[in-house]
Amino acid sequence: MLIDGYDTLLLDLDGVVYLGSHAVPGAPEALEEAQRRGARLAYVTNNASRTPSAIAAHLRELGAPAEAGDVVTSAQAAARLIAERVPPGANVLVVGGSGLRLAVRDQGLRPVSTAAESPAAVVQGIAPGLSYGLLSEGALAVRHGALFVASNGDSTMPTQRGELPGNGAMVRVIAASTGVEPVYAGKPEPPLHRESMIRTGARRPLVVGDRLDTDIEGATNAGVESLLVLTGVATPADALTAETRHRPTYVGEDLGALLRPYPEVRDGACGGWRARWRDGALFLEGEGSRIDGLRAACDAAWAAAGAGRAEEDAVKPVLDRIG
Repeated sequence: MLIDGYDTLLLDLDGVVYLGSHAVPGAPEALEEAQRRGARLAYVTNNASRTPSAIAAHLRELGAPAEAGDVVTSAQAAARLIAERVPPGANVLVVGGSGLRLAVRDQGLRPVSTAAESPAAVVQGIAPGLSYGLLSEGALAVRHGALFVASNGDSTMPTQRGELPGNGAMVRVIAASTGVEPVYAGKPEPPLHRESMIRTGARRPLVVGDRLDTDIEGATNAGVESLLVLTGVATPADALTAETRHRPTYVGEDLGALLRPYPEVRDGACGGWRARWRDGALFLEGEGSRIDGLRAACDAAWAAAGAGRAEEDAVKPVLDRIG
């Protein structure tokens, strides 16, 4: 099985385990089986709006095994980053939700809500109902010299309704109005991975995610292996045209891939498929499962692209074949 040889699964949440209030089909069952087989489950999320306890409770409601200690958030990574740079007990203006405030407090810092309280840092994370007033307070504090930290830079977040604006989009309000770029704590930057390793003690982790520019790039930056699942943001076209830092070690339809042997992929061949370049385009020959066809095609596309990336027009015959 794919999980053999890994002691810890560092799992993204949105688009991997759930979409909004509903579980990704088959995800809770796959995680239960992975845990039964000895894998440590760590839920690592760029979403800083909720506390680890609330996230774990939501996961349990969906049928996934989870305790608060299994959840690692960008809020925790951001709070640790700030604590390492400001005096103990310093005021931190929190432009975000309860998860971010709790993480700041857990680091021995004092969460505040106004620039008048002379915060040493401003930390921003996505939260429902994030107000113009709070964004304005954050901007005033940053203009007065406060350290500016963002939980993550995701421009969007997947939901059942589609992709909505993420924290990366909201961060632009303060950044654009002050001319100050934040320090990012979440994926793909190192602080969240470091937080995950500290909290789990993992020695051989496997990162599992649905985004190339956060989950997979974060794994690449950390020098660990990764599994891309196609239940969230990334599409087959994204995988085929990925640049080097966005190429996962493995590609799977969903979390069920963890519980199956991973097939050999070599020289553009996987299962019953072989991918070949012809007249500047990539074609699939043979037959078999859709995911094996994608694996074969990714291998051929990445080999041909080298350090660059394949053009989408060049891989269109593959997409037409596998759907």
